[in-house]
Amino acid sequence: MAVPKKKTSKSKKNMRRSHDAITVPGMSTCPQCQEPKIPHRVCANCGTYKGKEVINSGEI
Repeated sequence: MAVPKKKTSKSKKNMRRSHDAITVPGMSTCPQCQEPKIPHRVCANCGTYKGKEVINSGEI
């Protein structure tokens, strides 16, 4: 098995890991209740998706 001849420096290690950061998901507003929500998901506040009620408001 191959073994590195020299220790990888902190700079090289951190440059390699520069793309591993977690990104914050984008937020949009619900057209019905104007609350922030994740795109392409059912609104947690009013239970609508694409203008249709998917979850009854009493169930949440």
